[in-house]
Order: sequence, then structure tokens, then C-alpha cells
Amino acid sequence: MEDLVTARLVLHPMSAREAAALTRGTPGANPGWAPGYPTRADTTGALRHLETCEAHGDPAPFGAYEIRRREDGRAIGGLGFHGPPDQDGTLTVGYGLVPEVRGLGYATEALRALLFLARAYGVTRVEGDTDHGNTASQRVMTAAGMRLVGEDERLKYYAVDWPDQAVDAGEAEDAGEAREAGGS
Repeated sequence: MEDLVTARLVLHPMSAREAAALTRGTPGANPGWAPGYPTRADTTGALRHLETCEAHGDPAPFGAYEIRRREDGRAIGGLGFHGPPDQDGTLTVGYGLVPEVRGLGYATEALRALLFLARAYGVTRVEGDTDHGNTASQRVMTAAGMRLVGEDERLKYYAVDWPDQAVDAGEAEDAGEAREAGGS
């Protein structure tokens, strides 16, 4: 699987080897990592990816991605799916950034690219959740096109649906270009 490239980011699909290395890393120790990376959430996501790879094989393109800035190539966070789509074509997504780059629109940019990829691959629904107090994450999901679909005492639940999966030829071509390394 090739990198997904957006205006400011490279979303690098993690291999099992890369995920294992990330789980053993010390935040900020790798010169390719921004200060504070990997966060505990990044390590948790890498562990989930390793478990999925072990149980079902590499779920690409529905695995974990490292978020890197195009300007310097440094890893600033992670995002990904919590495994392959279920029998109904539904995926769950998660994401996070190191504190120093929050509030700059990177999470929204990355999530939009991943949602576009999911739709291009025939996924019919992507879900995500966040704590009630995490208004930044709520804004990210809303800005990326997800809508609030429910809540309980702990979490708010968001989703985006494409029940007809009518992706037009222009969108499919754009998705293919977004998968090419170095494309913009």
C-alpha cells in the first residue's frame, strides 16, 4: 500500500514491523518523530494494528497510518481503522496528534483523506466516538463530514454513511491519485 498524500500531510500505512518498532519507541527518540510522538494513543493504535495483522493478516488499506508533515517528514500523530469493514461495510476510525500541532487543521485534513479512501473502497459507513468533553475531536469529525448520531453518559458517537456507494468516475480517479506517493 502506498502513502496517501494531502496538501500538507503524508499518511503512511504502517506495516507490522513499523507498528512493532513504534510500540518499543521512546517518544521523540527517533529523528523522524516530532517531540512527543508516539503518544499513548499512537502506541495503542499500533498494538491494535499488530493484533489485527496477527489474527487476519495485513488489513490494508483498512489499517493504521502514521501522520507525517510533508514539509519536514516528521511523524506528528496517527490515525486508522480499527480493523477491516464488517459484513455491513462499516468501519470504525480513530486519530490523534501530538499536542504541539493540535488546532492547525491536520486532524481534519487527515480524517477527510481517510474517509475518502474508505468510500473509494466501497465502505458504506465509518463510525467514530469521543468523550463529551473533547470538543476539539467533535469539531474534527464534524468538519470532516461526520455527523453526531448518538451519545451515552460517556461518549458521543459520530458517523458518515454512503448507503448507495455511488462514487462517480472523477471521485474514483481522485482516490487513485491520492494513493500515489508524492501526489498532491
